[in-house]
This record gives sequence, C-alpha cells and structure tokens, in this order.
Amino acid sequence: MMTRSMTRISRAALGHVGARYFSITALHGGVACDVQAHRGVLGGAANFFHGNPAKNSENMVVAWMRLPAVGARNASTVSLGEKQQEDEKKVQGGATSGASAGGENNNKGIVSYWGVEPAKITKEDGTEWRWNCFKPWETYKADLSIDLKKHHAPVTFLDKVAYWTVKSLRYPTDIFFQRRYGCRAMMLETVAAVPGMVGGLLLHCKSLRRFEHSGGWIKALLEEAENERMHLMTFMEVSQPKWYERALVFTVQGVFFNAYFLTYLVSPKLAHRIVGYLEEEAIHSYTEFLKELDKGTIENVPAPAIAIDYWRLPPDSTLRDVVIVVRADEAHHRDVNHFASDIHYQGHELKKAPAPIGYH
Repeated sequence: MMTRSMTRISRAALGHVGARYFSITALHGGVACDVQAHRGVLGGAANFFHGNPAKNSENMVVAWMRLPAVGARNASTVSLGEKQQEDEKKVQGGATSGASAGGENNNKGIVSYWGVEPAKITKEDGTEWRWNCFKPWETYKADLSIDLKKHHAPVTFLDKVAYWTVKSLRYPTDIFFQRRYGCRAMMLETVAAVPGMVGGLLLHCKSLRRFEHSGGWIKALLEEAENERMHLMTFMEVSQPKWYERALVFTVQGVFFNAYFLTYLVSPKLAHRIVGYLEEEAIHSYTEFLKELDKGTIENVPAPAIAIDYWRLPPDSTLRDVVIVVRADEAHHRDVNHFASDIHYQGHELKKAPAPIGYH
C-alpha cells in the first residue's frame, strides 16, 4: 500500500513540476541512443516509482536525463559567444522536437541577429559602396536649371506674418555667423531638416486616423527632411562646430521643433509658407557663399566623398560644385512648400493635389 501511494505521489509531482523546470528535448536526437545504456543503472529507481523496470525504465530516463538542463541554466560559465551558440542549438532543438511531435514546422529559432552580414552593394564601376546612410538608388543629379530668383509675394495677412517672421530671424543669424558661411550652412541645416520631418509625422498620423491616403505628401516631406540632413552630413566634412555652437543647436532646435509643431497643427498653410520663405533665405545665403568662394575668401577645397556619391558629381568636383547643387535643392524645397501652402489657401487638403515626388 505504501509503495503504491509513493508511486502516485511521485507521478503527480513529476507531471506538475517537470514541464516547468526540465527540458523537453532530452530524449530526442543524441541522448536517445543512451537509453539502453542507462536502463540497467536506472532499473532499480524505475522499480521504486513504477514497480516494473522492464516496462518503465525508459520513462525514468526521461526524468533523470532532463535534470542537467537545469544545471546548465543556473551554473553556466561559458563565454557570451558560446552561450549564444548553445542557446540557438536549444531553440532549434526545441523547434525540431515540436515539429516531430505536432507536425511539420519550418520556423527557425533565432536568439540574436547580431553579426548578420549585410548584402554587398557595388557602384556602377564595380567598386564597393562605402556608405550606410544612403544607397546608390537614392542618389541623384540636382536640377541646376531651376529658377533661383522666384519669390512669393506676400499678399494675405498670413503671408505677411510668415515673411516678416523669417526676416526677423535672419538678423540675429547674420550677427552671429558674420561671413563664416561654411559654419553658417552647417548650423542652419540642423534646423532646416526639422519642418519636413514634423509635417511628414503629422500627415502620417492623420492618414492613420482617417484611414486615407496622403497623396504622396508624407513621402515628399520626409524626403525633404532627409535631403536637408544630407546637406548637414556634407558640410560636417568641411567645418566642425565648436562646443558653444553645439549647445546652440540644442536650444534652437528644441524651440523651433515645438514652435513649428504647434504652428502646423493650427495652420498648415502658415507653416508651409514659413518654410517657403526660409528656403528663399537659404538660396540667398548659398549665393553669398559662392561669392566668397569666387573671391578666394573661402578656400575652394575638394568636394567631400559623400557629396560626390550623393549628387553623382565628377570625381574632381570642389566645394563650389557642392554649394551649387545644395542651392538647387533649396530652390526645389522652396517651390514644394509654397505649392503646399497654396493648396491650403484654395481650401483643399494636400492629398487633393499630387505631391512632387521623385526629385530626390
């Protein structure tokens, strides 16, 4: 009677605890061949629990062969790389056992994606592509035929607010940077990349809320933000900011981001008009930059490698060539944002007019 009671208690305990604390893969694969070798050793123990060693010794192997898995989890001393490999083997082993027990399973268990080799990308001449921040199919040639002298005349009240807001921001900028156009360009691009990201973000959320398309404007505005950021990455190769200029970026960007965010929520037509006038000022600044390069006041150094690949410039291009294509980009952004503002002035939403996609 005592033996039967102990047997039932042991079976119940192993049934509840074993599924949580013991590996279920012990008898699959390599250890299955060791069952016969352990039957003789475990026969007495099996007889104690089940009363029939010939019939139930293999069941006892399951219980005893699962125990080392607990020790491996609690007392592992292998290195991180070896640990990941062991974990992957355990996960894959579990997937294999699950497939054999419950049907076909093509899933492969992954513990870490670190170390996955990216695809090899080459340029048109067969050399290896060196940039991770953009790919060959994202490069382009700037439209240098774009009209640089276009100016949107402020007529309405909101137009005048946008125009004089931008003009008032130009004076402290001129005082701070003086004739240092390389540093000026680098610092202003940290702000110029904000409007496209904010506008794209808000249009993205609006599209999700209303379950509707954006007419391509999300992509257009995010492309603008990315293009302005590439301007910054380019001028970082020419001029390095000082510590107080970096601190200024934190302050100005924080204030401008929140101000533009609120402006776009209240009046998208005003927000886009402000950016249109900002781009007009950017064209003026880069024109003055070119004048200083032509005078020799600023050294016309070779173009950074990132600029040559991004704008598909000739290998012997100079800083002057870079400034010319950046100025053309700003003219394009000017037209896009004035166009977006005019759409709102006509009483329509941006999705009603196709976005000018494909320039960048």
